[in-house]
Amino acid sequence: MLFFIGLGLYDQKDISVKGLEAVKSAGKVYAEFYTSRLMGASDQDLEKFYGRKIQLLSRNDVEVEPSWIEDARDKDVAFLIGGDPMASTTHLDLRLRAMDLGIKTKVIHSSSIITAVSGLTGLQNYRFGRSTTIPFDYVIRGKRIVPETPYIVTSENLQRNLHTLLFLDIHDREYMTVNKGVELLLEMEKNAGCEVLKNSLGVGIARAGSDDATVKADRLEDLLDYDFGGPLHILAIPAKLHFMEAKALVALAKAPEEIVREWEQ
Repeated sequence: MLFFIGLGLYDQKDISVKGLEAVKSAGKVYAEFYTSRLMGASDQDLEKFYGRKIQLLSRNDVEVEPSWIEDARDKDVAFLIGGDPMASTTHLDLRLRAMDLGIKTKVIHSSSIITAVSGLTGLQNYRFGRSTTIPFDYVIRGKRIVPETPYIVTSENLQRNLHTLLFLDIHDREYMTVNKGVELLLEMEKNAGCEVLKNSLGVGIARAGSDDATVKADRLEDLLDYDFGGPLHILAIPAKLHFMEAKALVALAKAPEEIVREWEQ
């Protein structure tokens, strides 16, 4: 059987008891840390705490040539993933591939950044619309490319009075900051010839699940220079605020009261 095991938000102790038991009893243990990773634990920390040798997989190993799943035909295989294992469509695709091959699968869930954002900020989870990722800009044939999808998704959510959760790109060992994410989002808006977000409220979260998590709400432009500290970061763009959300952002995210009042519905 192939076990998809979520590791939680920050370090080796965030795994569930059920997940830890499955890791310890598995015939082989694999992990991928390119979609997300635990910033509070090294690979060695994980191996020591779980008591198992972990084989790290590349993007190609997971998305293109996942031949390793054949190991799960005749033994239990643990596949470790930061956060909740099914938050990424990459892992759903892998699970469906395994099932098509006749390999049994099981998901062991864990804490997810998707729900943690609501808990840390007070933004109500049922008021979030479509989420998206802000990718790093890149160059093709000498031309710098800044994809517009994150801006389109955010704008459409705001038109529907829905909050937006913006995941921030990970490339190799480079982790996008809230500051860079805001910079790119405002650049997308400028390229679109609009000014919807310029004075909008934004909420940056860093190191969710750690003892020194940072949560800060302010106008997007004022978040550009805020020091959120180390990774991982994530960004939320609220729509109009319920009075409880407004109160929570002041109390939990140090939002300036005069700005929050502008966004309270």
